[in-house]
Amino acid sequence: MSAPQPAWLTEGAPHVWRPYCQMKTAPAPLAVARTQGARLILEDGRELVDGIASWWTACHGYNHPHIREAVERQLSLAPHIMFGGLAHEPAYRLAARLAALLPGDLDHVFFAESGSVSVEIAMKMALQYWINRGVAGRTRFLAFAGGYHGDTLATMTVCDPDEGMHSLFAGVLPAQHIAALPVDTASEAALDALLARKGSEIAAIVVEPRVQGAGGMLFHDDVVLARLRKAADAHGVLLIFDEIFTGFGRTGDLFVCQGSGVVPDIVTLSKSLTGGTLPLSAAIASRRVFDAFWSDDAGAALMHGPTYMGNPLACAAANASLDLFETGAWRADVARLERGMAEGLAPLRDAPGVVDVRTLGAIGVVEFDTPVDIGGLCARFVAEGVWIRPMGKVVYLTPPYITSDVELERLTGAMRKVLGGG
Repeated sequence: MSAPQPAWLTEGAPHVWRPYCQMKTAPAPLAVARTQGARLILEDGRELVDGIASWWTACHGYNHPHIREAVERQLSLAPHIMFGGLAHEPAYRLAARLAALLPGDLDHVFFAESGSVSVEIAMKMALQYWINRGVAGRTRFLAFAGGYHGDTLATMTVCDPDEGMHSLFAGVLPAQHIAALPVDTASEAALDALLARKGSEIAAIVVEPRVQGAGGMLFHDDVVLARLRKAADAHGVLLIFDEIFTGFGRTGDLFVCQGSGVVPDIVTLSKSLTGGTLPLSAAIASRRVFDAFWSDDAGAALMHGPTYMGNPLACAAANASLDLFETGAWRADVARLERGMAEGLAPLRDAPGVVDVRTLGAIGVVEFDTPVDIGGLCARFVAEGVWIRPMGKVVYLTPPYITSDVELERLTGAMRKVLGGG
């Protein structure tokens, strides 16, 4: 017999509109009492190893003492300070540190709260870059099949229009150019031909480097990024890297733009920026982009300002998270997780319906030939003591980097048992 639901859940359930589910038919969510390390502790006392790191954010694990102490210190000083006309140490120190870590001249940091909004800001920067330079007609974007960049209005337009979550809005939102990633000579030639025809109306190319996350955990090589940089330069368009998922070590490099040697004109960051502690994002522009806004003309300024941009609590958490990254310990952990997932998921290659098993850094993916039963699989995984939330055709792992070998085996063992890999 299942344990009774806590009062706060039953009383609040009629009023909370939950994400990505049909409210009429979806099962009740699991009630979480607290978190620790790589685990979710439920109200009924059960503990689940979190294989998703709270949508890819809790890279250092939950309740990391260094981040918690930094937030507590900042809370005693100032929980929030508006960024219009005022400044505070956590945000300015964080901006300088991010600029120092990122390659090339990605030096100008514009803060926001969510990843989707940071992509919106990057798109707005790209559009106004051309306006400020006196170039008319650059009003569209080039994005890629399999891509996902957020659920806000502008970001929806650069997601995959057919395989993504936003096909319902086809014909309502502005149409962008969606192409195949240049993974070979044929697709590279097709991309070049598209840019030759339409380049004069394109403000920027938008791509998730190395891994298209919510589109199906689709991997591509760094040579693809080099081709995109070459194409952007040849046709005079900007290049935006959406590193909201891939940034902060998830693929094995601190940033893909750092490890690949391909530097975009704008990069967006979020997810693990604060170690999964508080909402924060950033759109970080190159000197070339920033210089187009540097003017005596007030009208050339970027007229954007999220209310909680540069929130001191979130910036304190992000600075503490960067402290942890600077120790370098995460590199060995990510490599260990990659080896463990490659070994633990390999038997699933022969499971019914499986078309691919792949790993990259702290990402492990089992892909099926048809969409999976998300609700049914979630329930079976919970019964095995793990939290794994599939999407589309993939069942995947993106665990916190501090996940122990025993916890990782629990995750991969659950996947083998539930998915039929022995």
